[in-house]
Amino acid sequence: MDPLTQGLLGASVPQSISKKQHIVVAGALGLLAGMAPDLDVLIRSSSDPLLFLQFHRQFTHSLLFIPIGSLICALVLHWLIAKKHNFSFKQSWAYCALGYGTHGLLDSCTSYGTQLFWPFTNERFAWNTISVIDPLFTLPLLILLILATLKKRPLLARVALLWALIYLTLGVIQRDRAEASGLQLAKERQHAPVRIETKPTFGNILLWKVIYETDDRYYVDAVRLGTSVTKYSGESISKLNVNRDFPWLDPNSQQAKDIERFRQFSNDFIAQDPTDKFKIIDVRYSMIPNEIRALWSINLSPSVDASTHVKYTTHRDNTPESRKRFVNMLTGD
Repeated sequence: MDPLTQGLLGASVPQSISKKQHIVVAGALGLLAGMAPDLDVLIRSSSDPLLFLQFHRQFTHSLLFIPIGSLICALVLHWLIAKKHNFSFKQSWAYCALGYGTHGLLDSCTSYGTQLFWPFTNERFAWNTISVIDPLFTLPLLILLILATLKKRPLLARVALLWALIYLTLGVIQRDRAEASGLQLAKERQHAPVRIETKPTFGNILLWKVIYETDDRYYVDAVRLGTSVTKYSGESISKLNVNRDFPWLDPNSQQAKDIERFRQFSNDFIAQDPTDKFKIIDVRYSMIPNEIRALWSINLSPSVDASTHVKYTTHRDNTPESRKRFVNMLTGD
């Protein structure tokens, strides 16, 4: 999720259990600790463009790291904020732990993938119930927590927390509806999917992207889930076959290793870009949900040495035409 939402949810838990006289400081500790795990974005390398993908939502987001991460936050924030308000270090650590602990769980509700149980497993958990940015989720939290802070009423923070739980539950219901619709589309095409994923599109839980996999292809569609279901048939693409698509690639080269790293990050939803034979795309994300126009990719080169990394590229399909098409699908026009 975006840093603001992470901070707000992080603040809601300590505020909801704090005393009235502590609500401001408890909220500040929870807010800052709730955003802290995303400092892992600073782990980067100029020579290895995939390093930040490897470490983002890794150890700092693990449930087992909460005591350590929150302790680091408390060591800083207690002296900066809480001590002057007569908080004990134990209180500061507890409020930081409550805020910090919400971060990995909320990120797991998105589709990006979070290593909740690192170091025991590198599996990325993605429950696909909310977009990484969703104003309908965030704005009520913001309003309720501002009121809770100004009026010093923990009850309003509890309402904010309740709203978060209700909205995420609605996301689960919508996700399951989207999956059922995707399976119906596959059945109509006489396909037997080996797996299927559904993801909310940007900023809402009404319009969903559906991706299902057969033996050799990925199929991408969209569904709008209001009181009725509207299906938008989409595109398909061949699954990546490294030996077929990149016959020149040395299997022991760094580029070959980077493909596997990108595969893990993308949950194996990768394909050769049909418009660029040296590019591998993450099929999961696109501006228009029933299209295959990736938001990021890696670029290979047959002319580099065996120790050279791939290049990582982001793509922004933010033209007025794309925005209009997205809005039309979202509104059902």
